[in-house]
Amino acid sequence: MKKFLLLSVSLVAMAACGNIDSEVSMGIDNGTFGNATMNNTLLQSGEISATAALSERFNAEVPNTITFEFNSAALTPESQAILDKQANWISQFPEIRFRVYGHTDLVGSNAYNRSLGLRRAQAVVSYFSSRGISPSRVEAVASLGETQPVIATEQPEMRNRRTVTEVRGFVRGHPTPLNGKYAEVIFREYVESGTRPHTPPTVIESQVSPSDE
Repeated sequence: MKKFLLLSVSLVAMAACGNIDSEVSMGIDNGTFGNATMNNTLLQSGEISATAALSERFNAEVPNTITFEFNSAALTPESQAILDKQANWISQFPEIRFRVYGHTDLVGSNAYNRSLGLRRAQAVVSYFSSRGISPSRVEAVASLGETQPVIATEQPEMRNRRTVTEVRGFVRGHPTPLNGKYAEVIFREYVESGTRPHTPPTVIESQVSPSDE
């Protein structure tokens, strides 16, 4: 009887150890530890929602895409006109950082197209720099090559040969940080609109002839 009781206690203890080992193994970090905390912090501060709102506004107010000639990273006059609009928008929001994605069509090898996509993105960043936009505000230059075509075709397709400019977030350490609050962007614009020179309306005095009196 005593042996049976000792055996039962031993089996229960072993089972408990097995549960503990299982729980410990479940707690091992798989590389995502801290992501939930980081995302929660960004969400609570308003930075995630603010970035999404600014991204929607950028896409609504200016074209975010330009296209290229076949096997070329040169900017066409039409592309430069669009980039001028982008640069003008970007210059109004020094708190925001951006990323430029380079794309190609499906003609050519994947390795060559990734290189070509990168050159196209770099051409956009260089053009922004010539318009007074600091390269430090373009967080990264990324090439997606031929992996995300607009039109799935093996033939040359200009709509696939493009760069896309996107809002990526807020500049870290900016002298006037927004702390992730999109409302402060709007408030700053409101204040600036109140300090712009105001031209009074022109008053046209009516002329009354003696015969009308």
